[in-house]
Amino acid sequence: MADQDKAPPTKNPFVFFSSAAMICVCVAIAASTGKAASEFCAKLLMSIASNFGWLYILAVTGFVLFAAILAGSRFGRVRLGRDEDRPEFSTTSWFAMLFSAGMGIGLLFFSVAEPITHFTKPPEATERSLEAAREAMVITFFHWGVHAWSIYAVVGAALAYFCFRKRLPLSLRSCLHPFIGQRLYGRAGDVVDLLSVFATVFGLATSLGLGAMQINAGFAHVFGLPVSATMQVIIIAVVTACATVSLVSGLDAGVRRLSEINMVVAGVLLLFVFLCGPTLFLLDSFVDNLGEYLSSFARRSFLRGAYRTENWYAGNTLFYFAWWIAWCPFVGTFVARISRGRTLREFILGVVLVPSVLTFFWMTVFGNTALHMEVYEGIDLATAVSRNTSTAIYVLLERLPLAAITAPLATLLVALFFVTSSDSGSFVVDMLTSGGNPNPPVWQRVFWAVTEGVVAAALLLLGGLDALQSAAVSAGLPLMFVLALLCIGLWRSLNAEPPSATGQVAASATKRSVQDDQRVQ
Repeated sequence: MADQDKAPPTKNPFVFFSSAAMICVCVAIAASTGKAASEFCAKLLMSIASNFGWLYILAVTGFVLFAAILAGSRFGRVRLGRDEDRPEFSTTSWFAMLFSAGMGIGLLFFSVAEPITHFTKPPEATERSLEAAREAMVITFFHWGVHAWSIYAVVGAALAYFCFRKRLPLSLRSCLHPFIGQRLYGRAGDVVDLLSVFATVFGLATSLGLGAMQINAGFAHVFGLPVSATMQVIIIAVVTACATVSLVSGLDAGVRRLSEINMVVAGVLLLFVFLCGPTLFLLDSFVDNLGEYLSSFARRSFLRGAYRTENWYAGNTLFYFAWWIAWCPFVGTFVARISRGRTLREFILGVVLVPSVLTFFWMTVFGNTALHMEVYEGIDLATAVSRNTSTAIYVLLERLPLAAITAPLATLLVALFFVTSSDSGSFVVDMLTSGGNPNPPVWQRVFWAVTEGVVAAALLLLGGLDALQSAAVSAGLPLMFVLALLCIGLWRSLNAEPPSATGQVAASATKRSVQDDQRVQ
């Protein structure tokens, strides 16, 4: 049993210093080569999507099936921790934190831009038609729904199981324990953690840079402030400072409260657009979108686009799949950290179903409001989206009442989500570079928060964000094989659980009791 093994280390200088050095080298290369690095990484990403697209499709669909099997099996009773452990956070706080860390900012950035983009350039329907509008929403649901959250759920469940139940480090290396035992503390485990740090740091750095652009666009749209690299660096500095304060405050006082504020502000904005937009159309659309999504779920889960001359799927669906896999060390580790004491079934259903439904409703309210303006009101949002994706949500809000209030509110929400992503991401990197310690030292949290801000600011000034974004997403290919081993290792370990952990003993006792009663009668 892992519980009987030697105590895991609480720090890992090799991973810490190696990852710091790797970050400096990669930033230097991306900054010095500029456009050439961006073009190379973009070509690398497209080559991976073109040559291994079939593998991404099978792998991600496999993760969906694996999550469903775990939730429905007898292993669903297994607790992510000791049998007597209970959840550390309330269900509401838990949902708020996992949603904010998982996709919060993406929903703001793409809730208008993605449906409009697919509406003007659909893979199958005629451009700008009603069929294109329907297809645009189904594709959006598919990209942001069950498949993405299933990846996070599988990774998070495995990490929480091996950490809190088997007392192993809270990092991906622990999922290799069923195969290599204590050797996971060697270089093989270090390589897995380095890959996780690479994907997390550069994914967060590029998101900070892109988020700074969106906040800057919001300030320009609302207050008339200039759009410039200097302004964006100032925004990154402010976001980093706020994230550092939240990190020092800890999970309960910092990240949890900030996530709850996020959800309140997001709920207010969502309710406003829902009530001031085409409300009845949105209700009808939500039902239609959900029905179309469910009816095409199996077909789209295996759709690679082999019979298309244009490789639309490589630049869209496969990009999203690779992006979710690249982000799974960050989101999976963070979700695992806040989920101690929950059962495996509760964890998977909570991580997959609730955020997916909330995402679907959010995308419907904003996406279908934009499509209604395009199709029925003759308002051209597509031009604004194609010109600058960052301003898409502001252009939408400008067409609704009280834009002077809602546009600044949207900008505030973007900033809040980015602070949450930054502090939760820094917390995860700190855990990975501290030997998987679920309560890493505060000074390292500050170090990684500041490092992410510096990396993002440097790349914004020197050019290179696109290169590192493509490189981070490309990390999804080797991570995919690690996740396959993770699934196998988790299944093997669950099969070794004692009958009492899966409820078999209680079920057998109940069956014997019923049989005894029948004999007495």
